[in-house]
Amino acid sequence: MPTLAQLWQHGLLWNGAADWGAALVAFLIPLIALPVVKGFIAARRRRWLESGRRLPLALELMARLALHTSKAFIWGVALYCAFEQLTFPANVHLARRIDRGVTVAIILVFWFQVARWATAALRFGIEQRRSRSNGADPALAGSMDIILFIAGVVIWGVAGLMALDSLGVAVKPLLAGLGIGGIAVALAVQTVLGDLLACISIALDRPFSIGDSLTVDNLSGTVEHIGVKSTRLRSSTGEQIVMSNTDILKSRVRNYGRMQERTITFDLPVMPGTAPALLRRLPDVIGDIVAAVPRTRFTRCRLMSCTESALRYEVVYVVLSSEYTAYAECQQEILIRVLEKFGELGIQLPAPMLALLPARAAQPA
Repeated sequence: MPTLAQLWQHGLLWNGAADWGAALVAFLIPLIALPVVKGFIAARRRRWLESGRRLPLALELMARLALHTSKAFIWGVALYCAFEQLTFPANVHLARRIDRGVTVAIILVFWFQVARWATAALRFGIEQRRSRSNGADPALAGSMDIILFIAGVVIWGVAGLMALDSLGVAVKPLLAGLGIGGIAVALAVQTVLGDLLACISIALDRPFSIGDSLTVDNLSGTVEHIGVKSTRLRSSTGEQIVMSNTDILKSRVRNYGRMQERTITFDLPVMPGTAPALLRRLPDVIGDIVAAVPRTRFTRCRLMSCTESALRYEVVYVVLSSEYTAYAECQQEILIRVLEKFGELGIQLPAPMLALLPARAAQPA
């Protein structure tokens, strides 16, 4: 029968009571301390945000990583600390199995937590990029899940391979097989992958967003949806235009939604027989007309060409709005006022446009 001293030295599973006591203490310290630290960081971050202040980026990232620390990782750290206090003989089969099982569990939990931290850091980086773009970016918001999914597959795949390598599994043959299989899959779905990469490019580069008015080659419309494979536009006549993301990036895109103002140029013809005094006066007359129309800024009006059929003035002005409706209203008001003024001054338009003048326009000034 074992004595009390023997039980104290080798009481259970090749470790004495003192060893198990030290292991219990080592197990409880991180199991209690880590949740307390995690709760403290969360409370401080919450109070900081409630006060209207923003944490520095480094502290915010550390807080995010602390909040994404799983309970499994805390238990894994506690188990590792406890296991370090114990000794298992290598020549006993049961001891080797216990040692191997605990090691596998600790390695899997560690790489699981590393993948969670990497995913949280990636999400934090995307949120910071979106905040630097002055508010929520619809294009980035619509594609954020896609980016996170693809990055998550890569992160978890790498973490899994690193865990297998840490466990002694030969990963090089596995990587070779995955490489050959990946090439075959990529060749089979290269069109879909091209559109997917184009979607990510649109999300990161942000050439346009939902609600922008675009002209792609000879097609025009307002962006309604930016998807994984295609982007959908709604044309001014009502139909929906579906274009692949790859085709859009290969085309020359005019984004009218990013305009701050519109520069308008149009020709104004007058009859060749108009008196030179009126011709010299006409730029000032047109300038006064444009300046009197709200939301416009006059640029210039010059006689640019003389032909047998017409004397052509080039009129340039700026509409202080990006909306097409505002441009149409300003252009209409300017043309009506020009026709009225021409009628008052007795300036005639060339024959094809003569019908547009008011009735008094045919009378001499």
